[in-house]
Amino acid sequence: MSETSRMGSGRVFPALPAHTDPEVPFAATWWGNAWIRALEETALDQARLARGRAYAREGSVDTITVAPGRVVAYVHGSRPRPYRAELRLRTLTPEDWTRFLDVVAADPAHIAALLDKDVPRSLAAAAGRAGVQLLPAGRELAPSCSCPDRGDPCKHAAALTYQTARLLDADPFVLFLMRGGEEADLLDELAHRNAQETAREALAGGGDVRIQGAGNNGPVPPAPTTPAAPTTPTAPASSPTEPTLPTEPPLSTHPAPLTGPTPLPGTLAREALAATYRPPLPPPPAPPSRPGDPPVLPATPGAPDPTALEFLVTDTAARAHAYLLTGTDPFPSAMEPWHDAVRLAASHPGLTGRRTFSRQFTELAASVDHTPKELARAAAAWRQGAEDGLATLESPWDPPAGPFDRARGALVAADLPRMTIHRNHLTNAEGTLQLRYGQDGRWYPYLSEPGGEDWWPEGEADVDPVGALAGVFEG
Repeated sequence: MSETSRMGSGRVFPALPAHTDPEVPFAATWWGNAWIRALEETALDQARLARGRAYAREGSVDTITVAPGRVVAYVHGSRPRPYRAELRLRTLTPEDWTRFLDVVAADPAHIAALLDKDVPRSLAAAAGRAGVQLLPAGRELAPSCSCPDRGDPCKHAAALTYQTARLLDADPFVLFLMRGGEEADLLDELAHRNAQETAREALAGGGDVRIQGAGNNGPVPPAPTTPAAPTTPTAPASSPTEPTLPTEPPLSTHPAPLTGPTPLPGTLAREALAATYRPPLPPPPAPPSRPGDPPVLPATPGAPDPTALEFLVTDTAARAHAYLLTGTDPFPSAMEPWHDAVRLAASHPGLTGRRTFSRQFTELAASVDHTPKELARAAAAWRQGAEDGLATLESPWDPPAGPFDRARGALVAADLPRMTIHRNHLTNAEGTLQLRYGQDGRWYPYLSEPGGEDWWPEGEADVDPVGALAGVFEG
């Protein structure tokens, strides 16, 4: 198995259904439970684990992508935007894989068990004695998440861990893929070792050499040969008797070829082009309910950063999905770079933040000559009201008399704090709460630490100032 083949593109698993019965464990196999223990025994906060189990039982984990060294999924929490959770673990070296395959090939029962999607404890123990650790141990399982929670792990990464245990239960080759081994490559290598062993045994016994290959279901054990029955020579006594060759097994003992995929309905191109009548095209499929998740791309020397590519793919998918639903691009290409950077920071689930910023977020801010904090504040304003929300943050103005002047009276009538006026801003006496009147006629709530004058957009904009403040208090 080559090093290139081990670094495959991975497998994508659709979101698992809810696991609502709290009495039923997440894992039924010993290796699935060992995977969970690797997380639980090193977790620093049992409350976060409990919340992660609840998220997993509710089906909050989206499509799971498994690739060598990593497991990635978007996890829905209490906020509308999901967070990107990731689990990382060490991949095995080529030498590790050689020792592991030698251990498997040494016992036919181990081969049969793997083909039945089973990992005997004896196989894991034998691999361990050979220096190959299949399941994560200690703090080898490294969780991370795009959420602001610095817990180890946070509840989103914990939810992904519990759901991944269900994948391992169904198919232990998922574990081998995490360690860097593709299922097809593993089975091919086992078939190769099996064929070599069969050839050695045949040569040692002086019999025929029959090298068996691997079908779609993995390595095929060598077919036993039946000694030929003695025959009576028909030639004259003076003639040498011809040796009798062993009888070949009947053709029916060979595996039946697998059929190909079921063809899709349609018309062959040669038939359609040969006729003068062109049948109408089928109606386009309905657009999906949400954009798809980006693939997990391998880190290849000399190639672009896979995380940056994933970020751009996510944004492109969101724009394409919006175009399918509305027929127009919601974000014009003429948008200036600063506004486009703010839009990206506001819409990408992996870039949200306020006090802690990822490397991608920092690089995005630097590309438009702003600090990460400035970009985070602007992104929060964009989430309040897109370009109108950003303009309300960046451009104070003097509104005409009318709704703005009546706002203070409406706040007093609702028993809300009395506020002072400065241009289009209404601020409470403590300097912690502010309403900004936008040129789109909506009120944008802001919060700050007392006396800090560090105003951040908080909550949703509303045409009613009382409604805008009520949303902040409720949140």
